Amino acid sequence: MSAATAPSPATERARAFVTERLGEARAIGERLAALVDRPDDLVARARVELPRLEDPGYAAELARVIPGAGAVLGVRNTLMNAAGRPVVRALRRAPAEPVVTLATALARAPELELRALAPAVLRRALDVDPDAAWSVIREMARLARCWVDVDGLAGLVAVALLRDRSRWLELERLAVSASEWERRLVGSTIATIPHRVPAAGRPGLAAAPALAFVEGLMGDASPNVQKSLSWALRAWTAVDPDGTGRLLAAETAVAEATGDGHRAWVIRDALPALDAATATATRARLAGIRRRPGAPSTSRHTQPAAPLRELQQGLLRARTAAGTERWGTTMAMIERSRPA
Repeated sequence: MSAATAPSPATERARAFVTERLGEARAIGERLAALVDRPDDLVARARVELPRLEDPGYAAELARVIPGAGAVLGVRNTLMNAAGRPVVRALRRAPAEPVVTLATALARAPELELRALAPAVLRRALDVDPDAAWSVIREMARLARCWVDVDGLAGLVAVALLRDRSRWLELERLAVSASEWERRLVGSTIATIPHRVPAAGRPGLAAAPALAFVEGLMGDASPNVQKSLSWALRAWTAVDPDGTGRLLAAETAVAEATGDGHRAWVIRDALPALDAATATATRARLAGIRRRPGAPSTSRHTQPAAPLRELQQGLLRARTAAGTERWGTTMAMIERSRPA
């Protein structure tokens, strides 16, 4: 290994820390798994057991890079995954009620790491009781306090939308929410969806109204929402490159005409997904258009009667014969790729 690719001393220390405690993390997970039918006891036990895996330096870094995270236990992701895996396995045999109760208790926890376990737990509830699972998803979105809460939940929402496309209407409530975290969940979910589908099936997702949601949120004043929108646009080029390109061109014209720094930031951040010539020309058109502190949101979702009509039209297009056929093909590919 060359000096240029050698891991840093900090990385080496982190790896050694994880390796030394991996066995203990798995043992903790097995003890927690024995309590899946007693959710309150499981959460209480986790609060006692997980701090044994704390890395104080990592805890300080989490608090620094995740504003609003709340309490942090300082457990590295590899160790949390090792502790959580036996719990998720045990839930495969559990009925819906304790699964939903456990997911709710985790979602309400002040500790970041406990909240991060909730989506994996709720995935089991989505299998056995989708309506109850969506009730908890809504609560988790409402309780979200940082980008980690939102982006962790986005993977679960993406799976739920892929299984039942009528659930796209759930995103309408999130898109018009006063909470920046609920609005961010819209963009993060759209960004995550293509990664839950085999590459050959991604064009079939073009029947979904994803770009209608992104368009409605363009101009949002929250940097956290803006980041999710540029992420969504970059990801959606793998699904509908022409549609994404048209949206970016139209939004560039709006930003250029109005000096809208909110839109301009999102567009610039999405440009790496476009060809070099288009990206260069777009940057030139947006030169000098920057975000201004305190500038109000210009998105249509902040106006009365948000773009429900556009959303409904998108859902209608998704229900056309061609759209249904493409969607059905994509869903069949997803089902074949799921583990037994």
